[in-house]
Amino acid sequence: MNADLIIDNVPVKSSDGGTFERRNPFGDKVVTTAAAGTVADATHAADSAARAFEGWSQTGPSERRRILLAVADRLEAKIEPITAAMAAEIGGSAMWAGLNVNLAASLLREAAGLTTQMSGETIPTDRAGALSMTVRQPVGVVLSMAPWNGPVLLGARSIAYPIACGNTVVFRGSEISPKTHALLVEAFHEGGLPPGVLNFVLNAPAAGPDIVDALINHPAVRRINFTGSTRVGRIIAEKAGHALKRCLLELGGKAPFVVLDDADLDAAVNAATFGSFMYQGQICMTTERVVVDESIADAFVERFAKRAKALAIGDPTRDPSIVIGPVIDTRSGDRLNHLIRDALDKGAVLAAGGLAEGAMMRPTILDRCTPEMTVYDEETFGPVTIVVRVSGIEEAVRVANDTQYGLAASVFGRDAYRALQVARRIDAGAVHVNGATVQNEPQAPYGGMKASGYGRFDGRAVIDEFTELKWLTIEHANQPYPI
Repeated sequence: MNADLIIDNVPVKSSDGGTFERRNPFGDKVVTTAAAGTVADATHAADSAARAFEGWSQTGPSERRRILLAVADRLEAKIEPITAAMAAEIGGSAMWAGLNVNLAASLLREAAGLTTQMSGETIPTDRAGALSMTVRQPVGVVLSMAPWNGPVLLGARSIAYPIACGNTVVFRGSEISPKTHALLVEAFHEGGLPPGVLNFVLNAPAAGPDIVDALINHPAVRRINFTGSTRVGRIIAEKAGHALKRCLLELGGKAPFVVLDDADLDAAVNAATFGSFMYQGQICMTTERVVVDESIADAFVERFAKRAKALAIGDPTRDPSIVIGPVIDTRSGDRLNHLIRDALDKGAVLAAGGLAEGAMMRPTILDRCTPEMTVYDEETFGPVTIVVRVSGIEEAVRVANDTQYGLAASVFGRDAYRALQVARRIDAGAVHVNGATVQNEPQAPYGGMKASGYGRFDGRAVIDEFTELKWLTIEHANQPYPI
C-alpha cells in the first residue's frame, strides 16, 4: 500500500522525495510506504488551508451539510479497503474496523446537523435604541492530530467538526496508520470538499516535532485538537500556550469499572469483557481497573476469567473472525510484560492470560492488585486489566478516583439510584451506569478531566471549541459621549 500527502485535493509526494515505511505489528513485513512530509510541505498545507478559508467560511450551512452527508456515504463505501488497511497497519479486527466506520459515519451525519446550530443571542442593553448581540464565526485554520488506535473514528471527529463550523483543516496523520488515514481523507474529498479545505500531511516519526512546531506556529492556524497520550498532550499544550492558541486535548485514561455488591454479575462480566479487551485494550476508554466489592469478588473474577480465556486470538489479516489481534508492536508487548512481572512480584494473582509473546498476548486479568504495583495507575494500553477488591461504597469511590486520569468510568448495581450516586462522585468526563466504559455517541459531549485532558468533542460542545464568540452592537451614530 502507498500513502501520499494530499494538498488542494491532489495526492503529492514529499517535496524532497522522502518516504518512510510502516511495518505490520509483528515487524516482519512492510505494509505501507508513505510520503515523508517536510516542514516546507506542512507550511504549504497550512498556506493552502488559509487561502481556502476565505471561501469556505462564507459557504452556507446547507452546502456544508450536503457535503458532510455525502462524505458519510463515501466513507461507508470504503469499508473493505479500510478494513484491510487497519488489519495490516494496526492489527485491527474486522469488528473494530466496522465499528470505526459506522461510528464515524454517524458522527459525520451529526456534524452535518450542527451546521445550522451556530447561533448567537440578543443581549439587553442600557443604550436606548441600540441592538446588542453575539454571533458565532469560524476561527480559521485548525490543526487536527489523531492517533492510530481508532484511526477512522478519531480522525473523522478531528476533521468533521471544525469543517462543519466553517473552518479549514490541516490533518496530520499518524505514521503508524498512514494508509488508513489517507483513505479517510479521500472520503472527504470524494464527498465534495473544495480544494484546500482539508489538507493531509504525513511525516516520518523523527520529523514529528519539527512538523508540529511549524504548524502550531503558523499564523493562519488558530485552533489545535489532539488525541493521544498524556505525555505528548502536555507538549502540545505547552507549545499551543506559548503561541497563545486554544487547544482541545483528549488524552490517556485508566477507566475504573465499579462493581457494587448488588450488581448483576453476568451483565457486569459482559460489559467488563468488552470494555477491557475490545481492540486488545488499546482504546482510551478501555476498562483498566475493575473495582469490585469483596463480597462478590470471587464469583465475579471466576466468571470474568472464564470469558477472557474463551476469546479467540490470532492475526486478523489471516482470519477476519479474530477478536484479539496483536498489540501495536513488540515493544508494547515488552512494556506490558514488565508491568505484569512487577505486579506478580508484589502479590497480584494471575486470573487469566499471561505474558506477551512478541506482539501477541492473551487477554490478561491480574487479581488482588494494590497501589504499590506500577500497573495500578500506569496506563496499560493493552489486553491487561486489573482487579482491586474493596469493602463498601466509600472505598470503591476512593479507589475509582485514585488515579491521575479521568476520562471514562462505569458503575454496575441493581439499585440504579445508589449506582447513580456513586457515578456522580467519580471524577471522569463520562460515567455509565450499567454500561461499558467503551462507548461513544456523536450527540453526547466526550472528553476528560485531570490528566485525561480538557475540552469536549461531539455534541453541541464542539461549537464552542471551533468557533469564536463575537459581541456586536448597532448603535445610533449621533449618540452623546461625555467627552
